[in-house]
Amino acid sequence: MSDPAAQPASPAGRDLAGAIHAMAGDGARLVLELLMRSGEEARLIGGCVRDAILGIQPGDIDIATPLLPEEVMRRLKQEGIRTIPTGIDHGTVTALVGTASFEITTLRRDVETDGRHAKVMFSQDWLEDAKRRDFTFNAMSLTPEGELFDPFGGLADLRAGRVRFIGDARERIAEDVLRILRFFRFHGRYGKGTPDREGMAACSSLAPLLPGLSAERIAKEVLAILRLDRAVEIWRLMMEAGVVARMLPAATRLRRLEALDRLEWVLGEAASMAHLAALLPSGPVAAADAAERLRLSNADRTHLLALSAPTVDVHPDLTVTSRRHALQKLGPELYRDLLLLAAADRDTPAQDLLEPLAEAASWVIIPFPLKGRDLLERGVPPGPGVGIMLAGIEGWWAARDYRPNRDECLTELSRRITVNKNADETGN
Repeated sequence: MSDPAAQPASPAGRDLAGAIHAMAGDGARLVLELLMRSGEEARLIGGCVRDAILGIQPGDIDIATPLLPEEVMRRLKQEGIRTIPTGIDHGTVTALVGTASFEITTLRRDVETDGRHAKVMFSQDWLEDAKRRDFTFNAMSLTPEGELFDPFGGLADLRAGRVRFIGDARERIAEDVLRILRFFRFHGRYGKGTPDREGMAACSSLAPLLPGLSAERIAKEVLAILRLDRAVEIWRLMMEAGVVARMLPAATRLRRLEALDRLEWVLGEAASMAHLAALLPSGPVAAADAAERLRLSNADRTHLLALSAPTVDVHPDLTVTSRRHALQKLGPELYRDLLLLAAADRDTPAQDLLEPLAEAASWVIIPFPLKGRDLLERGVPPGPGVGIMLAGIEGWWAARDYRPNRDECLTELSRRITVNKNADETGN
């Protein structure tokens, strides 16, 4: 069944199709031609159409087709195109053409949903497929010739900066509860003014369902939201809707995030974990709880804990020597994030951070030249004394601004061994 909301191919539509092909390279055109080889229809769909309308480079190129996944793979393999059955149960195949990838999905309709997963049935009906999508502007599709299909007024919504669910907002969320977070993320990126009233009401009403989602899916959306230019505004909306309370109840230090955001507009962004740390109470408890709720990677968990319970006191008033010691111990990235968070707490003017941040940007950690085996090879007995002496020499090296080389450190080691030996012989 064809889509009744089709807009005939036009110069603007052809320009739009051409822009997507230019962004995607020749691979997209080749894949579309193979899918349409026997007269079937294939369209660019979703985010790539939406972003191309706005003149934004699309992150992914998605293609829809009535062909079954097995036929999609057969046709592409015949032409030497590698395919991966990335979501075969839901009709999704990824085609690899050179360095580009294209996600091809068979038209489908939902048979059963539980808010997390959907059972689907493959379809020939473009409108049925569009109905199962989340927002009006994500349901737009485009033929290679430039015919735009917009069954739910997505183009008008996109131009108005309006993020609107397809049909009944509560029904769309009930199909996949993650759409609550997607609503806020899309409003932060494409929306203008006050969010859609029906969408906000549905998100607030169904927020208690969020804990039923996998932590990994929530984390992906949360971190994407915190990377938005409008992160403060969107997080405030999420707090007002009761969404934050259902997934990260301790992440409410909005004033601190706002202060960090002001600094970042001048100085550049901190790592994504700094945005999360800004929202949390100080100390390891809240950070560990957030890391567990979001199932963060080991690297992100370590970074978040280091920001929330730092082992070195970093603040804008450190002396040059203290700054260098902190950089050496923490590394430039962690030091930079801690400095920005401390400056946010103190409302430090951005210009006061230019010098320490410039130093951090050029800092390269200098490895301590000695190891424990150097002490053992020179007769220091195995045991706690090795670590104590090694730490003492490292402190001596750090106090000299990390300048002594290996030979000079070995000379200091020999001196200390001799001093200790003489002290033992004299009983002092």
